[in-house]
Amino acid sequence: MKITKNIARLAVTAGLTAALSFGCVMAPVTMAFAVEGATTANGSVTIENVEGNTTEFKGYQIFRADVATNGTVSNITWANINVQNAVESFIQVEDESYAGRTAQDAADWITKKVEGAGKTTRVEFGSIPYKIADRVDGLTESVTTTGKTVSGLEHGYWLFVTDPGTIETGDAGTSPIFTVVGSAPVKITEKTGVPTVEKKIVSDADGMEHDAADSQIGQDVTYNLYGTVAENFDKYGTYFYQFSDQISKGLTLQEGAKVYLYKNRNDAKADLARKKGTDITTNFIKSTDTAAEDGSMTTKWTCDNLKTVKGVTKDSYIVVSYTARINEHAIVAGTESNNNAVILKYSNNPMDKDSKGQTPPDTVKDYTYGLRINKVDLGTETKLPNAQFTITTNGDEKNEQVKYVDDKGKLSTNEVILKTNGDGVITLTGLDAGVYTVKEVSAPDGYTAVDPFTFEIRPTMTDDGPAAGLTRVTGELKTSQETKVIAGLNDTSARKVGDNKLDFKEGTLINTDDGTFNITVGDTKQINLPLTGLNGVTFTWIAGGAVLCIGVAHLIRSRKRDDGSEE
Repeated sequence: MKITKNIARLAVTAGLTAALSFGCVMAPVTMAFAVEGATTANGSVTIENVEGNTTEFKGYQIFRADVATNGTVSNITWANINVQNAVESFIQVEDESYAGRTAQDAADWITKKVEGAGKTTRVEFGSIPYKIADRVDGLTESVTTTGKTVSGLEHGYWLFVTDPGTIETGDAGTSPIFTVVGSAPVKITEKTGVPTVEKKIVSDADGMEHDAADSQIGQDVTYNLYGTVAENFDKYGTYFYQFSDQISKGLTLQEGAKVYLYKNRNDAKADLARKKGTDITTNFIKSTDTAAEDGSMTTKWTCDNLKTVKGVTKDSYIVVSYTARINEHAIVAGTESNNNAVILKYSNNPMDKDSKGQTPPDTVKDYTYGLRINKVDLGTETKLPNAQFTITTNGDEKNEQVKYVDDKGKLSTNEVILKTNGDGVITLTGLDAGVYTVKEVSAPDGYTAVDPFTFEIRPTMTDDGPAAGLTRVTGELKTSQETKVIAGLNDTSARKVGDNKLDFKEGTLINTDDGTFNITVGDTKQINLPLTGLNGVTFTWIAGGAVLCIGVAHLIRSRKRDDGSEE
């Protein structure tokens, strides 16, 4: 975003006032004013940008002067007669009692109005120097840096400001910089600090802030937005400040968002419970845009003038803390993450209240996972509907209380029975990482249920930094019936069917279309062979019994005869 050029108006004679007061801190200056002054044009100035800034600078000569190699300044004169006339005219308007006639008189008056003069001095917005600058706009020569450097400068006092034509989105204008230019090269770092913004997600696994985490559908996730202000915040008259936060369609913003003020970064980062920050929510206006085509929503927290908020300094941290609920539109991790980003918009030029910049977006990633139970007949390996299961978990935070997973992927303290559909499938999305216990509580009629088993969703994730995100996700199945329960889909090729066991099909652990894990469960059908020809069977039993009785009786009589013959 280009900024219209009006910076010179607020800058030029500001240098005059600061320059006049430099004598006591910069060098042993001899405040000897003359109408004319011979100078040397071999000075150079290099101004380094702060991190994140890319601007160039304009320089205005306020005074000519002789600058000795030891830093002594003498023979100070006005840059030109027009500057002199403009400054003296302004002083008379500001102070009706002023009766000065010489440059020395003007210098004495202005010096009293400038506080904190130094080698590189920034003046307060709306102060005498800013007002004088408006009067001398265009009345003094200017130069522009190239590659942050300008050379061939006449010796004397110079004022440098940001070239408004080089302020792009993400840049910030510097406060006026005053310096004495002599034969020795001058190196300065601009007087600004580009505001930054950072977004963090609080992980339920460890309770800490990260750039990437995973969550369960129905879970309220805490997000924190951290914003800084310009290093030259005190030089602004007004300071616009706005968080523009976008959440994906898989999240629903909850009520209760708060804005807090902290003295510094350490205080803000140490207070995740938000008990010690100053609540400044009422200083911000919350607004939500209509949903974008992709279903994402953007919410803004806007303060039109942060200068009105008591206690804000250049070191302050502004924190927005809110919760968002994972909903049924959350993307499953096998495909991509649920990305959420924030941009900070801010005043970026202390000399133009309408000039605004913005930070690059800072993005965090939230992941959910999915699980699909595929139920089949172990013998025919065909789909098997109406099998009933419960699925329970302690979550990746390992809660003591076991919770049931419902058909939407949400957790419940009440028992939830899940049933396979006509395709023999139960599909659950929006799951968190962790161990899930699957129990078949009721097999279809005529089938025997399998024993309970567990399945663990194991993500490998880079929690923080530019490369934050999911790098790999695996699953581990634990079962006592390895031929009846497998991780993945069953291989139904002709040579596999009918062997009364399940065989893993390569490449089917995770569905490529939606990222859910597959588990296949095979139930054994109960077979009771019918007793046909019951009357014939009964007769045979009776006849067999009769023969047995006759045989036993014959055996007894034979033994008695044998015993009698021996006697």
